[in-house]
Amino acid sequence: MRRFWRIYREFARSSIQRELEFRANFFAKILRNMVWIVFFIVILLVTYSHTEMVAGWNRHEAAILAGSCFAVDAIIRTFAFSLMEIPQQVRMGTLDFVVTKPVDAQLWVSLRKVSLDQLGQFIAAIIFIGWGAANLGRTPTVLDWGAFGALILCAVGVFFGIMSCLMTLGIWFVRVDNLWVLGDTAFQVSRFPIDIFPVALRRALTYGLPIAFISTIPASALRTGASLPMLGLGILYAFLSLAICRAFWVYSVRHYSSASS
Repeated sequence: MRRFWRIYREFARSSIQRELEFRANFFAKILRNMVWIVFFIVILLVTYSHTEMVAGWNRHEAAILAGSCFAVDAIIRTFAFSLMEIPQQVRMGTLDFVVTKPVDAQLWVSLRKVSLDQLGQFIAAIIFIGWGAANLGRTPTVLDWGAFGALILCAVGVFFGIMSCLMTLGIWFVRVDNLWVLGDTAFQVSRFPIDIFPVALRRALTYGLPIAFISTIPASALRTGASLPMLGLGILYAFLSLAICRAFWVYSVRHYSSASS
């Protein structure tokens, strides 16, 4: 574990140094991400100016939902941005050098870059969550906030597992460039309350492919109160997602024959 943190500290230091080489561009990207969320807020407010509820969610509950989704996305893009580069590394042959390094290859390809320009999105997401929670019809308890925080971490695990498996497919399908679009589609679906879907699809997105755990379930901890069964299920899905993506990575690397062949 000490070796892991030492390696990751070097990853983070080099990433920060790289970002600070072009400071104007760095701050411009932070501002861009914040502006993008402002546009989403405007869309949300326009939608709720014509109705009080959407699938049982009012505007403040929807704000918590959207903020949760953006927070999870910001965390993944901040600490695991290099996941998106796996298909490119396979195609260019640079993955050959990664798998021969004296460090876990999945650690390298997943956490090599820290993208701090997502800080703007994360701050906006926290403000969004706080605004929604302050205007709920109920006051979330300490237990509710604890369950919310734990479920956000579970959501990060679930989303990381999904994205890691999708990007690892680049080892098998070398010429597929836009695998990240599939993960972005899952992110787009998670921006909406799971209640808007038919019952069968709702169950599939909760218990089959657990998209609901990316934002709807965490937001529900503040909206209606903490649910210990859902918290336990979220922890289970997070561990399963990480275990599956690890097993799939190990299996894929064993069958990776390098770019030269």
